[in-house]
Amino acid sequence: MNLVIQGGALPTFLLEKLVATTGATSTTPQPPQVVLLQGASRTPAFDALIPLIEAENLDWAFVEPGKKLSDFGLICFDMDSTLITIECIDELADFAGKKAEVSAVTESAMRGEIDYRESLRRRLALLEGLDARVLARVYGERLLLSNGARELLEACQAAGLRTAILSGGFTYFTERLRIELGFDFATSNELEIRGGKLTGRVVGDIVDAAAKAHHLARLTDELGLRREQVIACGDGANDLMMMAQAGLSVAFHAKPATRAKADVAINFGGLDALLNLFSPC
Repeated sequence: MNLVIQGGALPTFLLEKLVATTGATSTTPQPPQVVLLQGASRTPAFDALIPLIEAENLDWAFVEPGKKLSDFGLICFDMDSTLITIECIDELADFAGKKAEVSAVTESAMRGEIDYRESLRRRLALLEGLDARVLARVYGERLLLSNGARELLEACQAAGLRTAILSGGFTYFTERLRIELGFDFATSNELEIRGGKLTGRVVGDIVDAAAKAHHLARLTDELGLRREQVIACGDGANDLMMMAQAGLSVAFHAKPATRAKADVAINFGGLDALLNLFSPC
């Protein structure tokens, strides 16, 4: 395996320790701010160095040598706090004067402490009666792409991957992002609106963790791909089932439980840091 360290300057003392603990056969700087340790193995002694690596705000990953982005056929993203920087439901709640209350439930759900379906029902109930025009304000005034999202997406599209948003968020946002960024697929919850106001419910069944995993499996099958050809990126407990369906699971600025179960964790860099794990095409 190869070990990729990225995101900043790697101190010499730490590089020497990494070589010694992984048995790396060579080291190759790959500017800017990437070091490749070839022939490295993950050992208990390496794991003991992880706090030192992360204290330097560096990301790390063990990767298969020679793996190219074009070896994959599909990449799927969670939306809130992964593809974009915000939790849309929290921003909607801000307009209702209930952001703190809704955010607390969001955080608990992200940590896996509350069933996602129940958490969504609780949060939506607090938005009942909110003027639907605030959806446009959240999209136009507060929604920002995560660092590196556009670069990663463009690289994936250039390499021939199909792209999807699989979200427990809302179609108002996923559909606009799908069109604006050229995603091939998008699945999320549709907010129910009557008389120009949110009812506090969704139309149809809730898109939860199981539904996201189902849609990923469906897309994999429809595209004639193997599991190993799929990448899934997420940040919370609601993404774990989807990520488990992928050959490469990526935890992006994620909760500890999600990081622990992912193949790769990006804790400090942007989404485009994923590109540094692949060999040039």
